[in-house]
Amino acid sequence: MLVREIQAKAILSVSQIYDYVINPYVGCQHGCSYCYARFMKRFTGHKEPWGEFVDVKVNAPALLEREITRKKRGSVWVSGVCDPYQPLEKKYELTRQCLAILKEHKWPVAVQTRSPLVLRDMNIFKGAKDFEVGLTITTTDDSIRRLFEPNAPPIETRIKALDELHKADIRTYAMIAPMLPGAEGLASVLAGKADYLIVDRMNYHYADRVYHEHGLDEKLSDQFFARTAGQLVSSCRKLGIECTVV
Repeated sequence: MLVREIQAKAILSVSQIYDYVINPYVGCQHGCSYCYARFMKRFTGHKEPWGEFVDVKVNAPALLEREITRKKRGSVWVSGVCDPYQPLEKKYELTRQCLAILKEHKWPVAVQTRSPLVLRDMNIFKGAKDFEVGLTITTTDDSIRRLFEPNAPPIETRIKALDELHKADIRTYAMIAPMLPGAEGLASVLAGKADYLIVDRMNYHYADRVYHEHGLDEKLSDQFFARTAGQLVSSCRKLGIECTVV
């Protein structure tokens, strides 16, 4: 793993999904096979494979302190092209510092991660107005997770983290993105742990090699997505869980 400390020029960037996005890191130690953020290599100049480099924006909190007073208040996504709680966050605490600043200025925030390290910052989430925390949970089958996300935390630890956040009266959501084989049973597993679910399909462009290697080609289809998404929506409706398919 190549880790470099860098000085970023900006940190509060315009987003197509929320008003802004904050990415405290360039690259991600999780290195999931399907990750759309692999396109970042076109702009970073890294020769290393995705998942084998991380640039740490050590000045991110200082930049945010300055930028947040100059920009119009809006919703902030943490994060878009990296996991804000990848293992290096335990050392650098850039996400934690940025969230504290956003809370102080009362900006709405949506956190998205695969890591139970998010529980470290419960004291920030509690009492924060318009904060919500989401865990990406792609399947109920951890053997499938190991095929596509071998360096990411186990599914069980993500579900437990989501449950703990929800029990602390923090607004929570589960991002089923991409929807992997084994996602069919997620509605019942996540009931009472998430305020809502978002379902998205596989990024075939990056992960089709994994499908082919493990004989999962039949899952590389619009039919699989439509059928499984339909099952999830139906189950969520019965359980009273808000579910959006994108």
